[in-house]
Amino acid sequence: MGTADQQKALRVLVVDDEPGTAAAHAAYVDRVPGFTAAATAESGQQALALLDQAQAAGRGFDLVLLDMTLPDLHGIDVAKRMRGRGLTTDIIAITAVRDLGVVRSAVATGITQYLIKPFTFAVFAEKLENHRRFIAGMQAGGTDTSQAALDHAFSALRSAGASSTLPKGLIPETLNAIGEFLAAHRGQAFSATELAAALGMSRVTARRYLEHLAEGNNAVKQPRHGTRGRPEYEYQARS
Repeated sequence: MGTADQQKALRVLVVDDEPGTAAAHAAYVDRVPGFTAAATAESGQQALALLDQAQAAGRGFDLVLLDMTLPDLHGIDVAKRMRGRGLTTDIIAITAVRDLGVVRSAVATGITQYLIKPFTFAVFAEKLENHRRFIAGMQAGGTDTSQAALDHAFSALRSAGASSTLPKGLIPETLNAIGEFLAAHRGQAFSATELAAALGMSRVTARRYLEHLAEGNNAVKQPRHGTRGRPEYEYQARS
């Protein structure tokens, strides 16, 4: 991306306590046209310091990708302190936690989008694209706006894919992640236990998604030979 493009791009602060994960998310940001990963932070305090410095320099961030589980502060506490300092920077929360209470608290601090781990680049890019459309919609009316304009702007934050088409409890992002994992290991079969270990989820959760893929003819399910007792099933991408 050239200098002129970088100046126009939305500046993103990536906050994650795992350096490898932060670098991966920053690389994701740079792959989405119109966005640039301007900085990374490994703690809540470091994130707040970078936000303050950028604001004082007149080069504030446009978006924060905020991991909810940090070593010093919970992501919600970081968001609250941002608002307490008058920082209105938009926030997308990144978390593996699906606790409704946490989600409600996040919404109360102005976090409008969630990325549930594990997620694919396609899902990540969709969230950023949603955000860009939201910003464009909010700016379209100038200093004044109408109900229709606000409704249109906020509608941009809703993903095009409707989760209502999935069975209750299944999340599109996780389904996509499992589908892509199987596709990346085409020809190799995994049990629910093996896939759960690879993607960092429970065996029960992995099995529900694998069964859904198999029922939709998007994965092949077959008994694993050589197991004693109840048959263990394995799943692989359909060729």
